[in-house]
Amino acid sequence: MTVHAGLDEAGYGPMLGPLTIGFSAFRRAGTLDWSTLPDAVSDAPGRDKERLVVADSKKVFTRNPRGARRLEATALTFLDAAGSTVRGATDLLESAPEGLAPTAATLRAHPWYAALPAELPLHCTPLELVEHRDRLAASLAAADAEVVSAGVAVVPAGALNESFGRTDNKGTTLWSYHSRVILDLFERFGEEGLDFTCDRLGGRARYGRALSILVPFSTVRVLSESRQESHYLVTSGDRRMRIRFVQKGDTLSLPTALGSCFAKYARELVMGAFNEHFEAVCPGVRPTAGYVTDARRWLEDMERTRPEALPDRSSLIRSR
Repeated sequence: MTVHAGLDEAGYGPMLGPLTIGFSAFRRAGTLDWSTLPDAVSDAPGRDKERLVVADSKKVFTRNPRGARRLEATALTFLDAAGSTVRGATDLLESAPEGLAPTAATLRAHPWYAALPAELPLHCTPLELVEHRDRLAASLAAADAEVVSAGVAVVPAGALNESFGRTDNKGTTLWSYHSRVILDLFERFGEEGLDFTCDRLGGRARYGRALSILVPFSTVRVLSESRQESHYLVTSGDRRMRIRFVQKGDTLSLPTALGSCFAKYARELVMGAFNEHFEAVCPGVRPTAGYVTDARRWLEDMERTRPEALPDRSSLIRSR
């Protein structure tokens, strides 16, 4: 397998805001992990001045200026290395695989997306990004590796609710988005051999049938299945993919951890726009990150002070 890929999501549990699914893929013959890029990448947040921190996004991001700068440096530098030109948040939305970016109609139903920043970075200086970019380019070249794909799929609350209505199952909806990213990368890189790592999806331990449906006329071989991780080999014509679903995948796979960072960065940008939009129409209401307890506080504040400013709840509040 010469292409190593991973994905992870942010925002699966909140009441407000989007689900975001970040992904990345590297081309390298042989193994790929943190030791592959020692001069540019670390999983230690304390090394953020001279290294890009790639780890579980909860470890990378802290709600302070340094944490925001650390997450943004990682996201924007790797997106640049993959050839994605992200000058503003709209470019980030468009980095999703074909058919997964929010449509114009979806964005109109969520008016706070209009407050997304037109220019990035927000927290890093251009010089910091240049230095990180140069270190990463040199480290990739020394390892004979390259970033061949990177991006994030942003799923606004209203689109999620529509999917919940179709599937009547939160886990099925999550798989419907994950699987489209998996299929996109399989179709693009399967002929080279794709090694894919995903976080476990809830309590699910068996994925063979879902993979068979995802890739028609394929052969899906079960390598192992357990409560901790499940491994499969998928072949279709000249394409092949070894894929594993594993607990805490972002601690085991560099591409999965990077996907986690993309997902968190995109969600933070959207929630920043969300709070900016509602602060403008209802000054004084404290911002929210969208998680259940604080989301309820925010909704109570809004309903008490200016309920007419709240949009249709189907585009605001998650139904599951």
